[in-house]
Amino acid sequence: MDLIDETIAAIAPPDEAAMRDARDHQARLTKPPGSLGVLEEVSIRLAGLAGHCPPPLPVPAAVAVFAADHGVHAQGVTPWPQEVTAQMVANFLAGGAVVNAFAAQVGAEVTVVDVGVAAELDPAPGLLRRKIASGTADLTLGPAMTMDEARRAVAVGIEVARDRVSAGARCLLTGDMGIANTTASAALIAAFTGLPPERVTGRGTGIDDATHARKVEIVAAGLARHGLPAGDGADPLEVLAAVGGLEHAAIAGFVLGAAALRVPVVLDGVIAGAAALVAAALCPDVVGACVAGHRSAEPGHTAAIDALGLRPLVDLELRLGEGTGALLALPLVQGAVRVLHEVATFDSAGVSGKDAGDL
Repeated sequence: MDLIDETIAAIAPPDEAAMRDARDHQARLTKPPGSLGVLEEVSIRLAGLAGHCPPPLPVPAAVAVFAADHGVHAQGVTPWPQEVTAQMVANFLAGGAVVNAFAAQVGAEVTVVDVGVAAELDPAPGLLRRKIASGTADLTLGPAMTMDEARRAVAVGIEVARDRVSAGARCLLTGDMGIANTTASAALIAAFTGLPPERVTGRGTGIDDATHARKVEIVAAGLARHGLPAGDGADPLEVLAAVGGLEHAAIAGFVLGAAALRVPVVLDGVIAGAAALVAAALCPDVVGACVAGHRSAEPGHTAAIDALGLRPLVDLELRLGEGTGALLALPLVQGAVRVLHEVATFDSAGVSGKDAGDL
C-alpha cells in the first residue's frame, strides 16, 4: 500500500454520535437555539471529525502555501509573466505579502512549499523544497503531468500535512501561488462538476474581456483534448494529471492528510476548491474535514464549494489566493469550537430556559 492509499484508508466518516452530542450541547447553551447560525453547524461538523464533543480547539494553526508554475501560461491566459511565481515566493519568505500580514494577525505559521516552481529557489527559512517538476506541461497539447508526477505531488501534500500536525498544528489552512493557476483550476472544476467552461472560468488577476474570452477557449480546448468531463468512472488522478497543476495535486494531498489525522483544514479560494474536488473524488469522506473559509469572486469557486456541499464563512469578493481568505475565516472556526468549550449551559449558569419564558 503506497502513501496515498494508506492515507485514504485512514479517513473515516464523521462520527454521528459525536455530532449528536454537539447538537444536544448547543441546545443547552445560554443562547437561543440556532442563534449562532452557521457557526453552530461548523462546531457540530468538527465534533464529528474529532469523534467527540467538544472537539479540540483548532489552535495553533498553520498555512501551507503550495507554489508551482503552469505550462498553459504559454497560451496567453494572463498578462502576468511566469517569473512572478518565484518572485512572490521570495516575497512570502521575506514576510512582505498579504498572507504574511493576515497570518500575523491570527497567529498562524506560514510555510511555503515549492512543489513545481519553474525557477530554482535557494534554501531559506520557511521554504520546503519539494519540487516534482519545473512547472506543468501545456494542458492543451497533452497531459499537464505524468501520472507519476501527479501521485508524487499528492504525496508531498500528505507529508506536509503530517509534518505540520506533528509539529503541533491543530488546524491546517491551504495557500497557493502560481501564475495561470486559475486556468487549470477552471479546467479541473469543469471536469469534476460537468459545468461548461464559461460558467467556471473567471478573471483571475483581473484580465480584460479579450483575455477572458481567450481563457475560456483554452479551458474548453484543454477539456476537449482530454475527453473531459469523462463521467463517473474516471480516475480522479488521471483527471488531475490531465489538466491540473502540481499545487492542486499537493493541496489535494494536504486535504487528504488532514482528514486522515482528523484535523480540520480551512480551504482558501478557487485553487483550493479545485483541489478539494480531487480529494473528494478520491475519498468522499474527506469533506468532513473541510471548512470553506470564504467564497471567492471566481465563479468556479462557487461551483466547487457547492459541489462539495460546503457553506463559505466569509464573502468579501476576494480573489487573491495565497491562503488569505482561509486566514480571515480562521477566528470564526476557532470561535465556533470555543463556544462548545467555554459557554455555560442553562443549568450550570442558573439561567431559565425558553420554557420559562425568559428567552
